[in-house]
Amino acid sequence: MKKRRELVASVSEFIRTPPFTDNPSSIRAHLLRNLADLTEFHRDYCEPYGRILKKLFPQYEEPQSLSDIPYIPVQLFKTLTLRSIKPDEIVKTMTSSGTSGVAPSKVYLDRETASLQSKALAQIMSSILGKARVPMLVIDSPSTATDRTEFSARGAGVRGFSMFGRPIMFALDEKMTPHLGAVKEFSALHGQDKVLLFGFTSVVWENLLENLRNHNERVSLPHAILLHGGGWKKLTSMAVSAAEFAESAKTFLGVQRVINYYGMVEQTGSIFLECENHVLHASTYGDVIIRDAITHSPLPHGEEGLIQSISVLPLSYPGHSILTEDKGLILGKDDCPCGRSGTYFRVLGRIKDAEVRGCSDAVAK
Repeated sequence: MKKRRELVASVSEFIRTPPFTDNPSSIRAHLLRNLADLTEFHRDYCEPYGRILKKLFPQYEEPQSLSDIPYIPVQLFKTLTLRSIKPDEIVKTMTSSGTSGVAPSKVYLDRETASLQSKALAQIMSSILGKARVPMLVIDSPSTATDRTEFSARGAGVRGFSMFGRPIMFALDEKMTPHLGAVKEFSALHGQDKVLLFGFTSVVWENLLENLRNHNERVSLPHAILLHGGGWKKLTSMAVSAAEFAESAKTFLGVQRVINYYGMVEQTGSIFLECENHVLHASTYGDVIIRDAITHSPLPHGEEGLIQSISVLPLSYPGHSILTEDKGLILGKDDCPCGRSGTYFRVLGRIKDAEVRGCSDAVAK
């Protein structure tokens, strides 16, 4: 088994690779090796994970493919303390948003894991923003990410994506109502610049776009990229489609490019970006596998099942291979018309009767 410092060095080298490499076969071999090493490491340094592995995968051996990598259900992060570091090494605790009466997931980061996550996210985002920071309008309140040691999913997202912005302004006030003066000032200052707008889907819709529409307020940000993710279950219940969301953003914010992303607090940094063909792409640093909801067997491309999300980044906790509660299907690999390599797929929603716990379905009170 690799020692921790060797794992850190290996993952650090890995994420220097471009997020959508032109040599996917060699990268996948490297990814498989890193995931196998992570599995062994977490088995030996996280006692609950070791017990889970022994119970769920008693015949586990050296993996021959990504589908051989063991996975744990995402719900376990709510009920167990899953970490492979000592308590005094924790520098940040991430929490998902939970429904009433249900404990949130908790994810424990040390300094090295937090740094790797930030670097990987920067690499992925550079594929759409380039290397330079751009003016950024955060569609949330300034207080969302004030605690530097314990973060909600929204707070973690705001802080994580804020590293791509300079200067940064906020579109909502502390009561989560639109700060129209700030939005108009941002438009006046940067209306002709390449800018980034970021927010969680349901917050962008309920707390900004609906308000602009109701008051017939419009701003012009024609060179903006609106990046949003999470909270689709709430919008689906309101009968708001992805097309309607994008059209409203174009109408009331003047945005021409709207990009959805898929990610979870249990794998911070490992986001899946939507391309211009409206499909999600796995980066070099991870992948997705679709499994049958009953047998958990891997399914071929085009068949619907549960999404298994894998990532090379989690070193401080066993989150490198997670079986989610989300349905999806893989559309293809290495042949998307957008030109990006890797797996491309769609998310189809939460499985029936699963706990409702999207990263940003509701504003935490």
